[in-house]
Amino acid sequence: MSPFLGSAAGTERWRHLRVTRQDGVATVTLDRPEKLNALTFGAYADLRDLLAELSRERSVRALVLGGEGRGFCSGGDVDEIIGATLAMDPAQLLDFNRMTGQVVRAVREAPFPVIAAVHGVAAGAGAVLALAADFRIADPTARFAFLFTRVGLSGGDMGAAYLLPRVVGLGHATRLLMLGEPVRAAEAERIGLLSELTEEGKAEARARELAEQLAAGPALAYAQTKALLTAELDMPMAAAVELDANTQALLMHGRDYAEFHAAFTAKRAPRWTGR
Repeated sequence: MSPFLGSAAGTERWRHLRVTRQDGVATVTLDRPEKLNALTFGAYADLRDLLAELSRERSVRALVLGGEGRGFCSGGDVDEIIGATLAMDPAQLLDFNRMTGQVVRAVREAPFPVIAAVHGVAAGAGAVLALAADFRIADPTARFAFLFTRVGLSGGDMGAAYLLPRVVGLGHATRLLMLGEPVRAAEAERIGLLSELTEEGKAEARARELAEQLAAGPALAYAQTKALLTAELDMPMAAAVELDANTQALLMHGRDYAEFHAAFTAKRAPRWTGR
């Protein structure tokens, strides 16, 4: 995402999300607790646009995505989305489904680590949002459910059929996407869906702690590592090794690489600038 802006100013207030920034960490909270943070058309659009704006801001070095109230996100709102889509023509339906996919792409392509802090339900689109994050930190109340087949749709929604096999393997992904059965936190950790399992009520604090650690680190190195992890999923080995070589040559010309050597020589901690 290019940092260069046109004439439009950044958005100061997001109608469907709660957004805060502190010390290089952006915290984005889904804020419809009375509906278990079910997503509306506006919420999808806000997430897409917010991630694009944050990706252009050099001040954001990590993002925590969480949910207010009793759960992370129960998926698309049944009344406001499923009911409305029944009245849409094919072109409108394609526009909507492309928008939901753009949210997942924005998470994956953001030049900073995204950490999902999950408690309670993460279902449907909520499960895919967590899946798209770079880290998934959950407490024992968390349960994931990819519910798309249970409403008569393909389990491969919003990139789930692409991402999930790469996280948990084809066998587990087939079971989760075909059957839509809930996966509780202990099993999610066992099959590799979780990055870390915390004590109850501690997921958000741990996610924030990790975000602060990442925000204080070599941001450009993290951004390039994330970009390579995504890009090389579909590359042959020769292309991947060549891309690695080009990336490392670029970073070896950066300030952080020189700063590491200076800090090592002076026996002090590096002062990372993300350059």
